[in-house]
Amino acid sequence: MAVIAVAAGLVVLIGYFLPVPLLGEVRELFLQWAMILFAIALIVGVINLARVHWLKVARRQPGYINSLALFLALLFLVVVVGYFGPISPVSIWIFNYIQVPLESSLMALLVVVLALGGARLLGRHLNLFSIIFIFSALITLLGSVSIIGFSVPGLDEFAAWLSRVPATAGARGILLGVALGAVATGLRILTGSDRPYGG
Repeated sequence: MAVIAVAAGLVVLIGYFLPVPLLGEVRELFLQWAMILFAIALIVGVINLARVHWLKVARRQPGYINSLALFLALLFLVVVVGYFGPISPVSIWIFNYIQVPLESSLMALLVVVLALGGARLLGRHLNLFSIIFIFSALITLLGSVSIIGFSVPGLDEFAAWLSRVPATAGARGILLGVALGAVATGLRILTGSDRPYGG
């Protein structure tokens, strides 16, 4: 198993750098197989999610009402989208008026959690970086929402600059870290040092 995984990974990796037609074709074939396996794994994951929550409902375990709501919502969504199609007006309505408000509510909850975390940070570790964090968060929040009767000249522009320059730089740093971690993990798998596939 380890030899197969390492060989497939090396073929895909070399196919990106060497302009050999045969390697390119094999690489595309492997990537298509990987996408098919990913789709199958996603379906198996959804089925397992439904099974776990259905067993929780059947056994009346604590929190089974939430599991029942999730199971019924999943069943309803599968039936509706399977019958009408993913781009039908009904499916789009479900996305716009159920999925998007849920995501917006989670983002609002994230703002509250970040504000609470910032307040605790100021209470426990009062230093320059915690003050900069709270200041940046407050400026961004005040520049993003409109408060009746409250207006500071230049606040919107400064909040936009904060989101455009320092926040983008931080996001790029995080993405670079994720990319380097992915490369290091890939190299460990290709050399056989790490075997998450059970080999």
